[in-house]
Amino acid sequence: MVNDADRKRLSQLDDRIKDLKGTLDPEPRMDEHYSQAHLAWRMVIELVAGLLIGFCIGYGLDWLFGTLPIFLVIFIMLGFAGGVRSMMRTATEVQQDQEAHAARHGSRSEKDE
Repeated sequence: MVNDADRKRLSQLDDRIKDLKGTLDPEPRMDEHYSQAHLAWRMVIELVAGLLIGFCIGYGLDWLFGTLPIFLVIFIMLGFAGGVRSMMRTATEVQQDQEAHAARHGSRSEKDE
């Protein structure tokens, strides 16, 4: 049987173990949400979507007005520009998230020291 003094020591030891395990728990990984493959596919889809939208609008206007493929060319260029702009916005967003994560991680290690 365990007496009260032993129970108290075991309880204190259990609390110390829990405290130490709490400091060693790994931080959730940033790259689970923004994996490299996920980002690559997202950017490719944004570019292709811009091109397809531009193609459809340009082709539709050319068909409607019976013109040479002038609207097709113009809107494909606009779709490409829109896709690149969207890709750049995504890259900036990811970079800001990674910098914020690094700032949080860096400030935590300074507190520990």
